[in-house]
Amino acid sequence: VVLRPGGSAPQQDPAGGADGLALASDPGGTVNFLAMVENLQGDSGRGYYLEMLIGTPPQALNILVDTGSSNFAVAGVPDPDVTSYFDAKLSSTYRSEGIEVTVKYSQGSWTGVLGTDVVTMPKGIYGSYTINIATILESENFFLPGVKWHGILGLAYDTLAKPSSSVETFFDSLVRQAKIPNIFSLQMCGAGLPVSGSGTNGGSLVLGGIEPSLYTGDIWYTPIKEEWYYQVEILKLEVGGQNLQLDCREYNADKAIVDSGTTLLRLPEKVFSAVVQAIARTSLIQEFSSGFWTGSQLACWDKTERPWALFPKLSIYLRDENSSRSFRISILPQLYIQPILGIGENLQCYRFGISSSTNALVIGATVMEGFYVIFDRAQRRVGFAVSPCAEADGSPVSEIEGPFTTADVASNCVSSVSFHEPVLWIASYALMSLCGVILLVLIILLLIPPRCQHRYTDNDVVNDESSLVRHRWK
Repeated sequence: VVLRPGGSAPQQDPAGGADGLALASDPGGTVNFLAMVENLQGDSGRGYYLEMLIGTPPQALNILVDTGSSNFAVAGVPDPDVTSYFDAKLSSTYRSEGIEVTVKYSQGSWTGVLGTDVVTMPKGIYGSYTINIATILESENFFLPGVKWHGILGLAYDTLAKPSSSVETFFDSLVRQAKIPNIFSLQMCGAGLPVSGSGTNGGSLVLGGIEPSLYTGDIWYTPIKEEWYYQVEILKLEVGGQNLQLDCREYNADKAIVDSGTTLLRLPEKVFSAVVQAIARTSLIQEFSSGFWTGSQLACWDKTERPWALFPKLSIYLRDENSSRSFRISILPQLYIQPILGIGENLQCYRFGISSSTNALVIGATVMEGFYVIFDRAQRRVGFAVSPCAEADGSPVSEIEGPFTTADVASNCVSSVSFHEPVLWIASYALMSLCGVILLVLIILLLIPPRCQHRYTDNDVVNDESSLVRHRWK
């Protein structure tokens, strides 16, 4: 094995019978889900994107599909890292709301202005729809070199929308105007392919239902624990069939979400350490540099070798809709030992598709590329089925199995307190109020003459700090 520097990652009962739905999207029309098959392009390293036409006359842009945020935003000014942008001045149907909005992601941020315009999708729901859209005027580490998308489509709940949940999300607008069911599904086909390749890997975003040709076997559903991110409940992890034996609450600290906008499988620090130790222990590699596990180094093998046989499979157990049962989704090493670049004619280098996280377990593209994932908002559940495109060298690289009993885990693995933004705001206001009361008491004490009043003389010094509290209140 040759280790080389670099390779840090760029920075979401078996149901059965879930067939495609015939439904009205326009008078007398139906949604043709097959028309949405392979409407995505991209890769797990830089995201999967959908072509959209925005404004009048239409301007074509590629939009990143992100189930971990809720704003629809596009580049609104030229940027060195984007090849196209939306020029609002050229659209006769654009209406500015004049409201500034800033969105911060785990990596990167942008600031823009809210407005509305008409949007159509060449390979989506038929028709044009008026959508809230933020035009990005400034950004930092958001548009990255080499990306082929020009904006982001946030498909999570309005709770996460900025500047407030009153901003109707893209998908909520689509459900209301096109009268489609409140469900969408996502397939990303980059398994075993370079994570930053040509950017032409296929994928499908099916709006309004489920397309049977995109999965095999049964769909297994897990409840959405809370409607902000697509938060789910993870019961345990196994490496090479061996349970990590952690308290199940460790897997959900402080949340576990399904997020297509995150490239890797991200694990809470304690879980990440346990997974790395288990992989290192069960792999056929006796000594392996720590830099590979932390993402600072790539591991390189001769191109004739397939290193995946050296590593174990990874299984994630999710609670079934029947809470006394669970099912597991498993990914083979072809999904988490990811080819990233070739060196010369002989070496192929790989990165570790798992990283540590300080605030969530994130089922990102590393895992999602193995499955057809159904976001059934109407029934508050996320479904997983094996994706037929999740193959490497002609063999499947993902599995779903169940049901299993949940007798060996706690009845609730999710903290009863969800520390997301509304709660944080309430806590912040409460602390500010408390501080205000304390400062008010101090001011009153400063203003009330003491019984033994001290009279200042020429030798007394009154510095600025003595009245700092009163100055701060002004």
